[in-house]
Formats: sequence, structure tokens, C-alpha cells
Amino acid sequence: NPTQVGTALQVFYNLGSLKETVSSIVEGYRASLEDNINNALDIKILTQPSQATTRGGPGRATMPTPGNTAAFRAALWTNMEKLMDQICAACGQVQHLQKVLAKKRDPVSHVCFIDEIAKDGQADILYAFWNTVTQILSSEFQKATNSSTFLKQAFEGEYPKLLRLYNDLWKRLQQYSQNLQGSFCSSGNADLLSELHQGEEDMQDIFMQKKQDYDPEKALKDSLQAYEAAYLSKSLSRLFDPINLVFPPGGRNPPSNDELDSIIKTIARAISICDIRDSLSCSVNKTVVLKNTVKMYHLKTSEVLSMQGEASQVIGPLTEGQRRNVAVVNSLYRLHQSVLKVVSGLTSFPSAAEHSIAVALETAHSLMESAIQPLLNSVGDSIEAIIITMHQEDFSGSLSNTGKPDVPCSLYMKELQGFIARIMNDYFRHFDCMDFIYDNTEAIAQRAIELFIRNASLLRPLGEGGKMRLAADFAQMELAVAPLCRRVSDLGKPYRLLRSFRPLLFQTSEHIVNSQAVGDVIAYSTILHFLFSRAPPELKSPHQRAEWSFARYSQWLDDHPSEKDRLIFIRGALEAYVQSVRAREGKEFAPIYPIMLQLLQKAMSTIQ
Repeated sequence: NPTQVGTALQVFYNLGSLKETVSSIVEGYRASLEDNINNALDIKILTQPSQATTRGGPGRATMPTPGNTAAFRAALWTNMEKLMDQICAACGQVQHLQKVLAKKRDPVSHVCFIDEIAKDGQADILYAFWNTVTQILSSEFQKATNSSTFLKQAFEGEYPKLLRLYNDLWKRLQQYSQNLQGSFCSSGNADLLSELHQGEEDMQDIFMQKKQDYDPEKALKDSLQAYEAAYLSKSLSRLFDPINLVFPPGGRNPPSNDELDSIIKTIARAISICDIRDSLSCSVNKTVVLKNTVKMYHLKTSEVLSMQGEASQVIGPLTEGQRRNVAVVNSLYRLHQSVLKVVSGLTSFPSAAEHSIAVALETAHSLMESAIQPLLNSVGDSIEAIIITMHQEDFSGSLSNTGKPDVPCSLYMKELQGFIARIMNDYFRHFDCMDFIYDNTEAIAQRAIELFIRNASLLRPLGEGGKMRLAADFAQMELAVAPLCRRVSDLGKPYRLLRSFRPLLFQTSEHIVNSQAVGDVIAYSTILHFLFSRAPPELKSPHQRAEWSFARYSQWLDDHPSEKDRLIFIRGALEAYVQSVRAREGKEFAPIYPIMLQLLQKAMSTIQ
């Protein structure tokens, strides 16, 4: 009761012994706690049952026998729980005493009692007492565990239990602070009715007012650092063991599903042991353990990946190396999903810890990409090689009597459709993580459409029958890339490009130049390439003027993604045409030339 404590302090103040009395009380609490700590960790007291049943040489009483180790552990943790109660009670008393001293004033002189204590530099009683208690805890715990292997093993092996006791102690002290404020506010003593300082609502705030760089909770747990490190080391060892077991030296196979399940269960078990709402436990038993375990698994799986030529072949069935890579990707995916499930099931997981785990899991994603990259590269190269064969077909023909092309689509398009369907069935269907696969194959689909448009725009000569067949190829192109993606319409700009370019095949050059899609969806350089197909042979396309093959020009375009570079190269082809006309003393330019020149000038004005 604050009023009763205030009355007692007034008596000692009147007797002139306030300082001495307060110092004596606080010192009594300190001495009592020191005795309690020593008794709680006294190996002789903890092994008393063995003394009653065992006789022998010196030292036997301080060493638990194998049969009563469980009793020793039970006694130890019972003592630790009592010790936390004693620390909480003593700190509560000192905290209560400091609050009363801070609010109580002498009715005659109006001197605040805490100012009277402060004359000897003792105003911060709680800070001094807490600092002393935490130092005693650190020194006595270290001394006890250094002298007893059994105590050391108990605290290291059951560190989560020790940490839980410390967390509970700190929460109880915080709760006591809040309850104490309530008792002050309800006190009937006029001297104690003034509002408490806002910063004194709990122990943490009291300490922070006095010492900006002092963390009382950290000071409490500093005595656990050695046990934390030992527990972490053992946790990692327990988690690394099953990983090392399934990846023997020289082994070339990823773990089976059963072996991976064992690893995942071990991780989940380690995390669930210490699911405590505390940043320290997250660091020890969640963030560090998970991150390092995931890293270890990634390291081991990277060693069994096949990155040789057999990993990239797309001609025959899966090779042994490709099967191994599929198994690696599937195991990484399962581990990734399982760890995310474990993390999401935890009652408390700070954002910083989640970020740390996310960074570790990103390594799995990168490793999965590395495993499939040789195959993706080979598929992309094969698709480009097929598309470029469209130039080996004849698109110069006129319309047949029926007004329809002779074949519904070109041979290269049939080959492309068959190839994509086969590689999805023969290679990619073996992966469990189809969302991950689509994230990568959709990029191939986008690239395929861009290459198709590029080469289609370079076709020349292009007759009316060729236009009809090419229009059919446009429609078939959507079907060709469909297996590579979730929905073709999700491919973004390449899909809009495919849809926008097809109608231009049958429009006049003037309509094409004025189309809203030109310069927005369809690049100016692509349209200019297409208009070359409507020019006479002497107006050579840029690659013809340079005497390049289609493949070389396509590579040049890849190496020069800048629209300005491409337009300058096209301008060179137009200028060469003008020079050739003048050289032969021609009377006029081809009708398409002024239209192309106008479009080129418009395009150049938009990029300068």
C-alpha cells in the first residue's frame, strides 16, 4: 500500500535515518537474492537424493548418477522457477519503494524524499539494484556451470526452457509496473495523488529515462549468451546431420521424397521447440537455424546439378542429368513450400526475421533457375532456329481460285507447334512447380512471338497468297505458344503486338503509316521492315544492303535494342537506294519510298 509505505518513510525521515534505512532495505534484498541464486545452483543441494542412497568417495555427492539424472533435472528447474519468483518479488519491492520515494514529500519542508536520497547519488535505486542483480546472475551462472558439467549440459540442452523462464520474469515485472501505477492512482493519500510521469509506466521506460543506452531486458539475458551459442550449435548440428546423411561424399543423387520429409520434419521440430514471443529466441531458434539449414541444403543440392551438355539436349527423351535436375528442382520446391508453411504457423515472427528467411529462400529460387537454365536456353535457341526457317518457304504466290491459301499454315509453324508441345510433355511436365515453370516458359513464349513478328516483317517478296498464309500463321502462333503459358493473353505487349500486326498485312501502305498501333504497340522499325516487302528489289532491306543473313541481322537487332540505332540502320538502306537511283539517272522513286521516308522522319522526331 503506497500510503502505508509513505507513512513509514516519513517516520524514518523524521528520525533522520531515511538514507540509511533505504540503503539497508535494498542491500538486504540484494544479499537475499544472492543467497537464493547460490542455493538454486548449488550442486550439493540439487543432488541431495543421491546422498541418501549412495555412499562412496569424495565428490560422489556432487555428481548425479545415471539413474537419478532426471531427478536432478527436475530439482534444478524447480529451483529455477522459485528463483524467478524471488527475483520478481525483490524487484517489485524495490520498484515500489522508488515510486513512493519519488512522490512522497515532507509536509513541513516540502522536500521530496527522492531528492533527499539523491544527495548521496542514490536517486536511481531501481537501476542500481537491477544492475547488481543482473551482474550477480551472470557471474554466478558462469561460476556454477564452469564447476559443474551437469549444470552446463542442463542449461545448454534445455536452453529454451531457461529462456522461457527469463521471458516470463520480464513480463511479470512489466505487469507489476502497470499494477503498481493503478495502486498509486487509487491511493487516498493527498501527497501521492499527483499523476505519475508518463515515462514511468513500466520498468523499461524507467530505465530508459536514466540510461539512454541501457537495455534492462538485454542486461537480464546477457547471462544466457553462452548457453544460447551452445544450443544454436547443437541445433544446427542436429539439422545438418540428416542433410549430410542424404548427401554422402561423392554422391550424385538428390534426396528421395522420404529423405526430404525427414529433413523437413527435423526443421519443423527444431522450430516448434522454441516458439517464444521474443526476438532473442527468433534469432536463435528460428532465423539462424532456418537460414543456415536452408543454405546447407542449397549447397548440397548445387553439387549434384548437371550443367553439362546432356542437361540442355531437346532432341531425345530425358537424360540422366536432366532427370537429376528435375529431382533437384522438385526437392528445392518442396523444401521452400514446407519452410514457408512452418514460418506461417508460428505464433510470432518479427518482420526482420521473416525478411532473413525470405532472403535464404530466394537462394532456392535462384538455384532452381540455374537447374533449368540450360534446358530453357536450348528450347529458346531451337524455337528461334525453327522460326527463321520461314524464309526458306515461298510467300510470293498469288491467291488461288478459292481465295484461300493452299495450306492452312506453313510448314515451319507446324514444326514449331509440334516442338513446343513435345518439350512441354517430355521435359517440363515432370516438374511439380508448374507456376515456377510457367514464370520461365512465358518469357520464352514472349520471345517466340517477338521473333515471329521480326522475321515475318522481313519476308519479301510477299504476294497476296503469301499474306493469306502468313495471316493463318499469326492465328496458329497463338496456339503454338499456348502450352508455354497459363493464358496467351497474359503475355502482355508481345500478345498485343501479335494481334495488332496481323490486320496490317492487308491494309494499304498509307493506312499502315497512320495506324494508331504504329509507334505504340508496334515499333516504327518493325513497320519499316515490313514496308520493304512492298518495295521493288532495288530498294534493298537493311540486311540485304549489308549482305547479312537473316540470322546475323536478327542477332544484330538483339545486340541493338535501341530504336534509334535500328532506325539509323534503316535510314542507311533508304539513302543507299536514293544514291542507286541517281547513279542510274532514274526519273522517279518507287511509290513506297516517300511513304517510308515520311514514317522514318516521324519516327526519328519521336526519339530525338
